[in-house]
Amino acid sequence: MLTFTTVATKGGVGKTTLTANLGGLLADLGYRVLLIDADVQPSLTRYFKLAYKAPNGLTAMVMSGSLTTDCISYAEFPPQEFEGDHTSLNVQGGFLHIVCSDTQREDSPLQIWLSNQLDRLVRIRMVLSNPELRAAYDVCIIDTQGAVGHLQDAAVNAADVLLAPVAPDVLSAREFVDGTIKLVNRHEAAANLGYKVPAIQCIINRTENTVDSRTMSQLIRDQFIEMRGRVNVLSTQIPQAVAYKKGATSQVPAHWIDPVKVGDSMHSLLWELIPNLVGTFAPNHRAELSPALAALHVQPQEPEGPSTASESEQQ
Repeated sequence: MLTFTTVATKGGVGKTTLTANLGGLLADLGYRVLLIDADVQPSLTRYFKLAYKAPNGLTAMVMSGSLTTDCISYAEFPPQEFEGDHTSLNVQGGFLHIVCSDTQREDSPLQIWLSNQLDRLVRIRMVLSNPELRAAYDVCIIDTQGAVGHLQDAAVNAADVLLAPVAPDVLSAREFVDGTIKLVNRHEAAANLGYKVPAIQCIINRTENTVDSRTMSQLIRDQFIEMRGRVNVLSTQIPQAVAYKKGATSQVPAHWIDPVKVGDSMHSLLWELIPNLVGTFAPNHRAELSPALAALHVQPQEPEGPSTASESEQQ
């Protein structure tokens, strides 16, 4: 099971939208996806319509140190009332299960409880290391709160890869650099205990076709050295699109609303994150990317070596 955790120290950069849409695309491709809403503001919990709402959620999972069936809700995927072509939606056997957030405030009992636990940093990782759980799901994506805290620390430590969306504007870019450096420093301090910061993949999100947006995107890429080389800025950028809002309203992934513009960028992003999925398309997609995005995934060919004498004679 591959585990992603989305992190951001500034709100409004599309963290939850990115989590929901990556999970939705993976499920549409036939994968078994577990979403964990580790945010005190349960936006991911509300994103998809639930076919089954479990009586418990994040609090019971973290406190008990295990993920039992009474903590797992099931998304209705797609919702029956969605007007899209259901013959091409989620027809490959994938599904979305969700551990819902049931903590509403910063001073919630879970936050207080975690602060008193010596093993708080490994509480979520301990849950996800269960062999039966790992056999039941292909991918887990954890959405986190937009502030440093014990819950975010536990979600970061549980990840194989950290996803860090950033919007191409001055305030978001500055906060991203400062927040990322603090996150790295915070978790590198635990190196003596055997922990390490997972690979951090930055996603430039909500780009626009303007000079300012392009300039800020390049400035974000130029911060690689300042962030001590710990952050890789992905080539794929996610453009601003109304389909993301429509998708959230309809409680479906945005590539079902707009399989061209949104579908292209979400497939391209997924291929960068999981290279062995290159060339795999959702059923409602036209099975090709726009030339600019497709070029990001063309593998360079190795130069041919000099012909041998026998090859020359054969020619």
